[in-house]
Amino acid sequence: QVQLVESGGGLVQAGGSLRLSCAASGRTFSMVAMGWFRQTPGKEREFVAAINWSGGNTYYRDSVKGRFTISRDNAKSTVYLQMNSLKPEDTAVYYCAVSSRHPLPRTDTWYDYWGQGTQVTVSS
Repeated sequence: QVQLVESGGGLVQAGGSLRLSCAASGRTFSMVAMGWFRQTPGKEREFVAAINWSGGNTYYRDSVKGRFTISRDNAKSTVYLQMNSLKPEDTAVYYCAVSSRHPLPRTDTWYDYWGQGTQVTVSS
């Protein structure tokens, strides 16, 4: 099992920045990739970004490219999501997740463990 704890969400004005963190514990040796997803009420959870745990390769959804950066600290078993130039449409609950089966997964079915989520609200 891998346990995930997210932090860093909050309320920010449009154009502002936030950095989300997700600390992993437990069987972290099994982690192959980590990702961030987000969800708003009434909508399906959507992929935001992913990072390969060993090589550091990354992938982003188109709407966040150039604004969001995913990174990891292997020593701390922590993944980060730096979010700049935030827009009201970025408002959502953000979840981090771990995959032990895919090097850079973009769909939630490949992820095995999930955090509890952290709220990000961007005001206009």
